[in-house]
Amino acid sequence: MLAGKKVFILGERDGVPAPAIEECLKNLDTQIIYKDTACFV
Repeated sequence: MLAGKKVFILGERDGVPAPAIEECLKNLDTQIIYKDTACFV
């Protein structure tokens, strides 16, 4: 579903951080254009 797509990753500090999402997408043919972990309080 995401193969060949450009991906924008926005993680949450108290939930799933961006590096964890990036690891899940590592084996797919995706291009990560931006990733950040934010705190939504």
